[in-house]
Amino acid sequence: MGKTLTEIAQQLKHTDKKVQLIYAFNGMGKTRLSREFKDLIAPKNDDDDEAEPTRKKFVYYNAFTEDLFYWDNDSGADAEPKLNIQRNTFTDWILGDQGKGGDIITNFQRYANDKLTPLFKEQEEVLSGKKTGKKIYPEVTFSLERGDSTESGKIKISKGEESNFIWSVFYTLLEQVITILKEANPAARETDQFNQLEYVFIDDPVSSLDENHLIELAVNLAGLIKSSQSDLRFIITTHSPLFYNVLHNELDLNKSGKKEGCYLLQRLEDGTFNLDVKYGDSNKSFSYHLYLKQRLEKAIAANQIEKYHFTLLRNLYEKTANFLGYPKWSELLPDDKQAYLNRIIQFTSHSTLSNDAVAEPSPQEKQTVKFLLNHLVNNYAYWQHEEQNG
Repeated sequence: MGKTLTEIAQQLKHTDKKVQLIYAFNGMGKTRLSREFKDLIAPKNDDDDEAEPTRKKFVYYNAFTEDLFYWDNDSGADAEPKLNIQRNTFTDWILGDQGKGGDIITNFQRYANDKLTPLFKEQEEVLSGKKTGKKIYPEVTFSLERGDSTESGKIKISKGEESNFIWSVFYTLLEQVITILKEANPAARETDQFNQLEYVFIDDPVSSLDENHLIELAVNLAGLIKSSQSDLRFIITTHSPLFYNVLHNELDLNKSGKKEGCYLLQRLEDGTFNLDVKYGDSNKSFSYHLYLKQRLEKAIAANQIEKYHFTLLRNLYEKTANFLGYPKWSELLPDDKQAYLNRIIQFTSHSTLSNDAVAEPSPQEKQTVKFLLNHLVNNYAYWQHEEQNG
C-alpha cells in the first residue's frame, strides 16, 4: 500500500532541496498534489478573517490558475471577444502594484506570435458605490498588429495561445518575486509581501507548446530558478519527458547529491500513491514504453508471440534502463538468471541465421517473453528502483 497525496505533500515539504522535479503521466494526481501541498503550507482558517493570502508562503501554477481566466461567451455576435480575469491578488499585484503588463506581453509574444498583442483593461475599483483609488484589471483583449501600424481588431485566441498567455502572467510574477528576494535585507526590499514566501509549485505549463517553445520555456524557467538567491524552494511536476529532460539537465540534477530531488509519481490500484526516487533523466520517446508494453501484453494474451516480440522486449528493457539511469539494460534482468536471459534476448532479437528465421517461437521462448515482461512490470512498475546506488 502506498501513501495518500497529503503524505506525499508532507514528504516534499520535509525534503531540503532547492528544486524537486516530478515526472508522472496525466491522470496520476499532479494537480491534486499541488492543492494538497498548498493546503499544507497555507491552510485555510475559516475562523480567522485576517488570514494571510496563500501567496504569502506559497505561489503555484496549475489548472486552477487557468480557471482565473475565462472568455465572455454571453455577449452578442457583434461583441468584441474578451478574456475575463476573475478578481484575485495574483493579477492585481503584478498588473496594478508592479505595473508589469508590458513584461507579460513580451513573455507571451516569445511563446506565441510577436504580432499577437494583449491589451489589459484598466479601471478604478469601486466598493459600496465609492472609488477606492485602486486600479483593477477585469479583462484582456487580443489583436494582431500589422506592419503598417494597424491591427486586426479584437480576436479570440486559441486554447494553446490562451494557456501560453496565462503562463506568461505567472512567469512575469515569478520573475519579479525572485528579483525582489535577491535583496538579502528584508527592510530594503521594495515590498515585504514576499518575505514569508517559501515555495513555488509549478504543474505542467507546457501542454500547448510545440517542442521548440517547450525547450525555450524550460531553459528560461531553469535560468530563472538558478538566479534565485533566496531560500525559495521549487517543486515542478510534468507529464512531458522532453520538458523533464531539459529541466533535469539545465538544473544539473544529475550531479552527485542532487538525484534525490527527482521523482516518479505513480497512482496505485488501491487509490494510494508512490513517490519514488528517479535516477537519470527521462527518455524523449518515453510514451513509446506504453506502446511496447501493450503490444507485448496483447501478443501474450492471444498466444501469438513471434520472434520479433523479443526485439520489442529488448527495446522495452533498453528504454526502461535509460529512463532509470542504468548503464546496461541487462541489469534489470533477474539476478539469478541474468547471464542466461541476456544471451536468450540477444540471440533471439539479433539472430541472422537462416534456420533461426522462424516466426513461431518455441513454447519455452513464449514463456520467456511472458516471464521477462512480468518481471519488468512487477519489480519496477516501469520505474521503481532499489536504492542500490545510494
